[in-house]
Amino acid sequence: MQVFVVYCHPSKKSFTHDMKQEFLKGLSDANHKFVVSDLYEMNFHEEMSEEEYEREAYYSTEIPVADDVMEEQRKIQQSDAIVFIYPVFWTEAPAKLVGWFDRVWTSGFAYNPDPQMNILKKALFLVSAGKTLESLEETGESNAMRIVMLGDRIRNRALEKEMMIFDGTTHWDEAGRNERLAGHLINAYKAGVNF
Repeated sequence: MQVFVVYCHPSKKSFTHDMKQEFLKGLSDANHKFVVSDLYEMNFHEEMSEEEYEREAYYSTEIPVADDVMEEQRKIQQSDAIVFIYPVFWTEAPAKLVGWFDRVWTSGFAYNPDPQMNILKKALFLVSAGKTLESLEETGESNAMRIVMLGDRIRNRALEKEMMIFDGTTHWDEAGRNERLAGHLINAYKAGVNF
């Protein structure tokens, strides 16, 4: 399977970076092919321009799509599946990834009129969160994250969609954290192998 991985984290010293590496190792070991867009490394411009806003607000598909956006759309069209790997910032993805959706999900590509985006076999979200899953479920934050990503942003753009939350990654509890993270990395690898 050809997999497009959209990775968004500002630090290579993060657990999210390690999680990405294990997931990619799993994909590789399972003989999947993949391409990665590292949004921070490529300095992806997340802010929508006035022209882009006018294109999207008025469905003005005659206004050209920016080259960097067309490149991301090309990666989608050449893939069978898409994976998003990022940390949770205030119950949301980092601004750079939110901006990626704002700019890449263009009118005429991801939505009306006449969307051209291929329906993907799978969309997977690998999300690292400082809070525990129990806490995220208690407050409804985990459900909110799923609604936004799986419901709104993916919707019917993939046949199968899933969010895996790798929880408890905060540095507040180093003793418990190290054991938890080791298990999370194993699960990230398995997610790649079983993709």
